[in-house]
Amino acid sequence: MRRLATALTVAATIAAGTGAASSAAGANAGPRPWFTSWAQSQQRLAPTALDNQSVRMITHLSQGGDALRIRVQNTFGTTPLVVDAATVARSGGGPALAGPAHAVTFLGRGSVVVPPGGDLRSDAVLLRTDAQQDVAVSLYFSGRATPGEHTSAFRQNYLSPAGTGDHTRDSAGTAYTATTTATYVVSAVDVANPRVKGTIVAFGSSVVDGTGSTDCGPGCTEQGTNRRWTDVLARRITAELPAHRQYTVANAGIGGTTSSAACPNTPGPVAGLDALSRLDRDVLALHGVTAVLYYYGTNDLANACGADQILDSYRQVFSRLHDAGIDVYVTPITPRPGYSDQNNLDRHAVAAFVRHGNDCATTCDGVMDFDQVLKDPLEPNSILPAYDTGDGVHANIAGQQALADYVSLPTITN
Repeated sequence: MRRLATALTVAATIAAGTGAASSAAGANAGPRPWFTSWAQSQQRLAPTALDNQSVRMITHLSQGGDALRIRVQNTFGTTPLVVDAATVARSGGGPALAGPAHAVTFLGRGSVVVPPGGDLRSDAVLLRTDAQQDVAVSLYFSGRATPGEHTSAFRQNYLSPAGTGDHTRDSAGTAYTATTTATYVVSAVDVANPRVKGTIVAFGSSVVDGTGSTDCGPGCTEQGTNRRWTDVLARRITAELPAHRQYTVANAGIGGTTSSAACPNTPGPVAGLDALSRLDRDVLALHGVTAVLYYYGTNDLANACGADQILDSYRQVFSRLHDAGIDVYVTPITPRPGYSDQNNLDRHAVAAFVRHGNDCATTCDGVMDFDQVLKDPLEPNSILPAYDTGDGVHANIAGQQALADYVSLPTITN
C-alpha cells in the first residue's frame, strides 16, 4: 500500500484549497486525523426547490469516532446556496432522533453560504458515534433553494412542508411529513478516529452505487437496510480486522456514468460525469483515502465505447490516483446479456489487460474478479440467475453479498 501519509497530505492539500470546487475552509485545523466514513456523490440539481423548510438526511457510517464533520455541496448550482442552520444527531429510526441534536457550525457560524460549484466542510462536532450507526443530518433553508442531490439513497430521507420553518433540532421528527429517496446537499461525513488507518473508496457506476441492493427476491424490497456490497464490505472490516487497524468505506458510485468521456451515446443526465471529470470532487477530495475499488466499463460498452477508449480512461485515472499515493484495485467488466459480439470482444480485451500479471499491466495494484463471481457458468455472458435482479445487469441482495464476500481484506488493506 502506498504510504497513508502521502494520501493524507494530498487530502489535506485539497482541503486547504481556495477554489470554490475544492474549498474546505470550514474544516477545523488541528491534530485530528479525518477519514470519510460515508459519502454519496452529487449528480444533479433536485427537480423541486426547497422554500423555508427543513430536510433530514440519514447517513450510514462505516466507522464511528469521537467527532464528525459534514460536507455540503452546491456542485450544480448556478446561484449561492444558503444553509441557515444545521444539526447532527444519532438517528432513532425514521425521521426521529435517538439523542440530542448537536449544532453544526462553519468557521464558528451557524449558517453558511455555499458558492455556485462549491463545497464546504463543517467544523468538528463532538458527537461520539459507532461503526454502522445511522446519523441524521438536518438542514434548514429559510429562503428558496434548489439543492444538489444524489438520486439513489436506497432509503427514505425526510422533508418538512414548505413554509414551516426550522425543525433541525426537533427530536420527534413529526414535522418531517414528506419523504424522498434522494440525498440532498450533504455528500460526505468524516469521522475522527485514531484506530482508523485509511479510507477505501468504491468508484464506479450503478453497480457501485447500489442498484439491486434493495432486491430481496420476487415481490420483496428492502429500503434503508444498507445491503450494498460496499456496506457489507464495511461490516466485514469491522468484524474481521483488528480494532487498531480499521478502515472506513466510502461509496462514490453514480448510476449511468462511464469511465471514458469519449462514449458517443452517453445520455444527457450523466454527460460530464465520467470518471476523470469527477475524480477530484468525488474521490480525491475525500479524506484519508488509501485505496480505490474501481468498477467501471459496463456503461462504456453500452454507450458505444470500445476497449481502446476504456483503457485510455483507465490509464489516466489510475495514474492520477497513484500520483496521490492511492492504491487501485480493479474489477473486469461484468457480464451483460444485451452486449453485442463486439461488446463482448471489447469486454474480454479489457479483462485481459486488467488481469495481465494480476496488476493491470503495472497500471493498478490488484484485481477483483467480480465478473467471475456474477457470471452464470452455463451462460457466461449473463449474470447467475440467483444473483440477477431480472434486468441482466445488477446484482440483487444475494449477489451484493457474494461480491463483498469475495474481496480480500488483506489485499486492499495491506
